[in-house]
Amino acid sequence: RHPAGASPLLPARFVRLPVHLFSRKTQMNKLTLKDLSLTGKRVLMRVDFNVPQSKDGGIADDSRIRAALPSIQYVLEHGASLILMSHLGRPKGKDPSLSLAPCAKRLSELLHKPVAMAPDCIGPQVEALAQKLEPGQVLLLENLRFHPAEEEPEKDPSFVKSLARLGDIYINDAFGTAHRAHASTAVIASYFPGRSAAGLLMEKEIVQLSHLIAAPKRPFYAVIGGAKISTKLGVIEQLLTRVDALFLGGGMVYTLLKAQGIPIGDSICEDSQLEVAKKIGQSPKIHLPKDLVIADAVRSDAHARTVGLREGIPAGWQGVDIGLQTVSAWAPQLIKGATVFWNGPLGVTEVPPFAKGTQGIAEALTSCKGTTIVGGGDSVAAIEQMGLGNRFTHLSTGGGAALEFLEFGHLPGIDALSDVL
Repeated sequence: RHPAGASPLLPARFVRLPVHLFSRKTQMNKLTLKDLSLTGKRVLMRVDFNVPQSKDGGIADDSRIRAALPSIQYVLEHGASLILMSHLGRPKGKDPSLSLAPCAKRLSELLHKPVAMAPDCIGPQVEALAQKLEPGQVLLLENLRFHPAEEEPEKDPSFVKSLARLGDIYINDAFGTAHRAHASTAVIASYFPGRSAAGLLMEKEIVQLSHLIAAPKRPFYAVIGGAKISTKLGVIEQLLTRVDALFLGGGMVYTLLKAQGIPIGDSICEDSQLEVAKKIGQSPKIHLPKDLVIADAVRSDAHARTVGLREGIPAGWQGVDIGLQTVSAWAPQLIKGATVFWNGPLGVTEVPPFAKGTQGIAEALTSCKGTTIVGGGDSVAAIEQMGLGNRFTHLSTGGGAALEFLEFGHLPGIDALSDVL
């Protein structure tokens, strides 16, 4: 398998390689930000400012901007100027509603200094702004995805060349997009031989997730949720070779239940995955929910009740959460884990009554004395919303990237960086 977005300009040799090729006593064999001399240099840094937006066009959650602050501040404190680049959303052309200008404003507030906003991410005017930067100054480029060549670099190689001209050093601190072989996340590194490195956030992500691959302390448990089993088959198969127990919830469970002949009513199901789901469900390491919350609609005011797993779900109803019996059964075992990895919500968390299972497991894991790592996405959002973020060892900034890293052991955005000599 190749990750989505793999580019012919950067062949992605996605075989499963030994983790020692990517770690050295929990340190990567890739250059990191602290390995480079920055004084007087223009640093071109890829960050992940793909932030949720509020209805008025502002920023609903600035956690991704905050996550980039350590690398940003390190660069500025070491006598360099800084050019930041990111994408935002999925624009079709130059969409003003997806401008990064609000991010420049918020970053300026967090840094307590001006952050200049470029009119575009390439072009003579942008190059002039970059050239004029003094040490300690920051320029944020406009949304990279305003240009189709960001996601399809092979269609216009001049785009990545124009980006590369802006800096002397390239830093990738956007772990959340490291599984994409896009212009700014992977292809660009080839223009900075010996001068492309992982940012502090990227390094932290790789170090933390590498523990799950190399030698996790045992017992090692994983909790996987989310809507579709098809998107997580690879990581489930890999985890089954490593974990002591794997707890499955969320929408994917109903495909597993149907494969076992259990009625699932109108629940989400991927019929094309029934055969593989049946095989996965036979593993002695798999723990399915003991009970399920079902509803006659996915709305806060819907009729809802709890059913036992073997009872199944009647027609006209659909599964929306794991039940309290499941939380009570899973929690005592998870708490005893020396290592626990969690990715994906266990219910329809955007509807408050159906978020209780996810919240229950989150609360239970705060009592775990082992290493607790959450793999990005909606599960992290639920934890942050509950105010429990500081009670976990690590909250990953990349859901898809975290899963692909666990599955393959490496990612295009990491592979492209300069090796330690």
